Amino acid sequence: MSLELLTVAMFAALILTITLGHELAFTLAGVATLFGLIDNGFNIPGLFDLFANNVWGLMNNYTLVAIPLFIFMAQLLDQSKVADALFESLHVVLGGIKGGLGLSVVVVCTVFAATTGIIGASVVAMGLLAAPALTNKGYQKEMTSGIICASGTLGILIPPSIMMVVYSGLTGLKETSVGNLFAGAIFPGLLLSGLYFLYIVVRCNLNPRLGPPISREEASRYTSSQKWGMTLKSLLPPLGLILMVMGTILAGVATATEAAGMGALGAFLLALFNRAITWPVIRKASVATLRTTSMVMMLFIGGTFFSTVFLSMGGGDVVADLFIGSGLNRWAALGIMMFIIFILGMFIDWAAILLVTVPIFMPIASALDFNPLWFSMMMCVNLQTSFLTPPFGYALFYFKGVAPPEYSMMHVYKGIMPFVGLQVLGLIILAVFPALATWLPAFFFGG
Repeated sequence: MSLELLTVAMFAALILTITLGHELAFTLAGVATLFGLIDNGFNIPGLFDLFANNVWGLMNNYTLVAIPLFIFMAQLLDQSKVADALFESLHVVLGGIKGGLGLSVVVVCTVFAATTGIIGASVVAMGLLAAPALTNKGYQKEMTSGIICASGTLGILIPPSIMMVVYSGLTGLKETSVGNLFAGAIFPGLLLSGLYFLYIVVRCNLNPRLGPPISREEASRYTSSQKWGMTLKSLLPPLGLILMVMGTILAGVATATEAAGMGALGAFLLALFNRAITWPVIRKASVATLRTTSMVMMLFIGGTFFSTVFLSMGGGDVVADLFIGSGLNRWAALGIMMFIIFILGMFIDWAAILLVTVPIFMPIASALDFNPLWFSMMMCVNLQTSFLTPPFGYALFYFKGVAPPEYSMMHVYKGIMPFVGLQVLGLIILAVFPALATWLPAFFFGG
């Protein structure tokens, strides 16, 4: 079998098995095993050595220790009700303007994203807390669904982000270290948040029925000083936690793993201060952390094995020749890669997309003379869409599971479409202004 045919067959087998509904981690490892044996003439000991070496190298990766620590931090923050207090205060401060409650959701999710990095926690928390409030104030169901789902996905991009930790572990490059990725993601994350903010303001001012303001009586219940006092009181604790995690990384005081440990400790103290720490809470957070970490690491093992077999049999060269040897303009090649990631995001989990595409696309980006950090940010911003695009956008199902009963899946699908467009617009802006991703890492870390 020719190398080109073997490459096509390997990807076809992967897509087929995923479509049949098999577990992704075992699908990646199973397809890799089959085609690894075909490629090496069914040399089982040789394939086992390849597998063992890769798993050992993966388990030896100190950076990945940050994953369970960030997950545990997110679980404790979910219990500490930080988002609840912040939303209640912003509900009073911003509720008096058109679309103000929607803007409150964006602000809370942006702050929450900078403290958790877990999509499910943000979407579920806002679905439980904000969806009934927005519905009771007369917000359109589609607008409410789009705001909560899109804002909740910011957690995967705004650092500290588990996606960035996984990405860095896959590349092993100095340019794409966790610190550089965290710094590089700050402006793109704030860009998307700002686009959501601007969209809500414009749409609700053009059509106030989409997001009406709260009543004057409710808005005037508190004085200006009381409103700002409530906001600062609810905002300072998460900002302190952000400073503890991101501040130490950007200042070069701590590695990402050390900062994750500090973040977990800070989240514990915050929950303790809010009297939310009990033995059942700790047990629940620990079990959830164990399950999520196990899922991520199993995906990591299967994906690493898949990419190793694919690259060792020469599949990476086939794909590289297709992009580079075809005579395509470098920007056309970039557009094709981004389009592939966008389409994959409709059907496959972000972790699997990274595990399959990063080892293949990064060498191509390097050959096309793209900045590795900027290209990485392009991929990560693009992967935001995977949580919103039907049919398998995770944020959509997270929200539907906790939304009021009058919300149908069609409300959710219609609501997220403008926000998917805003995410694509953010990707285009990042392509036109690469300094959005590269300036801050250069400022803090040089190079």
